[in-house]
Amino acid sequence: MKKEKKKQTQLEKKVSINETLPHQISAPSFKGTDIKMEAPYVNKHGVVIGDSLYASENSPLENWSDDTDPAIMSGDDWIHPTNDIGWNTTENRELLESKRKPQGAHFMHPTKDVSKGTD
Repeated sequence: MKKEKKKQTQLEKKVSINETLPHQISAPSFKGTDIKMEAPYVNKHGVVIGDSLYASENSPLENWSDDTDPAIMSGDDWIHPTNDIGWNTTENRELLESKRKPQGAHFMHPTKDVSKGTD
């Protein structure tokens, strides 16, 4: 158990570069969304989730047999909140975009149209 805790601490140090997933070419940026990148974690099966290596010696996929119940790989314990392929979908990209603050032009007020009635 102590070895697992040390591994967890090491994983927490490898979060991200600038709130992005640089290893996924088409992955969206979380920058400016108030969603913080989360470190990889070790799930209850001893499998590292969110490190983007996709292979773990404790994974049922690495130890598959006729006796393995596929249901063991279902549930939230297998999904990383910020480093998951699901963020690459159109719906989730739109979700991230909706959380970003508007990038207005210089000298624009974020909520008031100061040019109203001048044309």
